[in-house]
Amino acid sequence: MNISGSNGEIYDPIDPTVYYLHMESLSTGPQATRVSNASQATDTADQNLEHGSDHDEIHSGVGVLDKAVKILDALENGPSTLGQLVAATGLARPTAHRLAIALERHRFVLRDQHGRFILGSRFAELATAAGEDKLLTAAGPILQTLLDRTGESAQIYRRQGDQRVCIAAVERTSGLHDSIPVGAMLSMKAGSAAQILVAWEDSERLHQSLRHAKFTTATLAAVRRRGWADSVNEREEGVCSVSAPIRNSSGQVIAAISISGPSGRMSSTPGRRYAPYVMAGGKYLSDALMKASTGR
Repeated sequence: MNISGSNGEIYDPIDPTVYYLHMESLSTGPQATRVSNASQATDTADQNLEHGSDHDEIHSGVGVLDKAVKILDALENGPSTLGQLVAATGLARPTAHRLAIALERHRFVLRDQHGRFILGSRFAELATAAGEDKLLTAAGPILQTLLDRTGESAQIYRRQGDQRVCIAAVERTSGLHDSIPVGAMLSMKAGSAAQILVAWEDSERLHQSLRHAKFTTATLAAVRRRGWADSVNEREEGVCSVSAPIRNSSGQVIAAISISGPSGRMSSTPGRRYAPYVMAGGKYLSDALMKASTGR
């Protein structure tokens, strides 16, 4: 597989699979009905406090599931405190707290460095296992090719609120390398992948992201112009990286593909050497998403 050559063709590795999510029905027997008066009162209060048009909500017939989905829907918009979850979902505070903690136990919800609730790494793990996420399905061979061609660890990141999450990664098996496991949450204020994920945002969100960032408006303008970003000692001393955008079928930047490693090996100007490889990987994955969306 050659992702950088002008004449070599990369064959589409996507092999979509179908998966079935099976959820066992909740028991309504004696064990399930042994709840405390306090819990019953909470649920009653929750029903009274819920707001919004019934026409805008999906009711599955399993109340606790519908409430959990409300929490996940709210977190899709970014990190939230408990109070913000209550305001966004209309759930009673005790109910919102109980469900958020339960989702956290199953890693569908995590906490950021400020203690706010965010979507958890379990979603990326399920997407990888199921093969439903077309990006993750196509990513493995491309990341491996980047590793083989550059000798450096390769990753894919998506933005999640004011952080970025690693959704796919391959690492060097020997020697000094940058180790970032799937599910790792990194700052959006430093690093080439953060630059890529911010550079094409709308102006309001872009300026918000630049607050306390280690890169500038001029840096992002250069990123948009050349189509790649690099960083040296920006996220971590002694580490550098090169990243490029991955776009969906609408042309929106939805992820960043990166390689990272020690600056002593990748040099003080890593983009000059490695950008063509990373850009080719990003283009291939963008094309794969386009093909998947059109059914070709």
